[in-house]
Amino acid sequence: MTKSLYLANPYGFSAQLKSGPLQEIKVALEKLGADVWEPFERNNQIDFSETGWAYRVGQADLNDVHDCDGIFAIVNGCPPDEGVMIELGMAIAWKKPTFLFRDDFRRCTDSEVYPLNLMLFTGLPQIGWENYWYSSVADISAPEKALALWLRGENSLDNS
Repeated sequence: MTKSLYLANPYGFSAQLKSGPLQEIKVALEKLGADVWEPFERNNQIDFSETGWAYRVGQADLNDVHDCDGIFAIVNGCPPDEGVMIELGMAIAWKKPTFLFRDDFRRCTDSEVYPLNLMLFTGLPQIGWENYWYSSVADISAPEKALALWLRGENSLDNS
């Protein structure tokens, strides 16, 4: 069975990022066998000229995070995009398998161990969290990393 993967990202706000890096990441995830739920594509049917559009977009994203099998979050920036952080927080609270992507070399952390705020790593296992961390598009296809293992059904993703 194909697993759905919510692609939390801020790239849809920029035409250049949407047509470049976002598409590259989406294609890499699909090549691994994921059914990628990219929120900017999924919510493009909402009429942004109508009153209440923002609420409908927010609810659609909330429902997608709730209904997906896992989340792949782009966490670039210092701090990362607040919408992505909320989506990631919901996914962690709902115990969704969580994978983080950051090709931004800056560190913005409160920990000697983690490259970002320690709360972003609460959805990952304490030992081996690095296997859930992706720092390049090429890294996504690594067959020994957590995402590929999960999509193949070879990893239960016990976050204890």
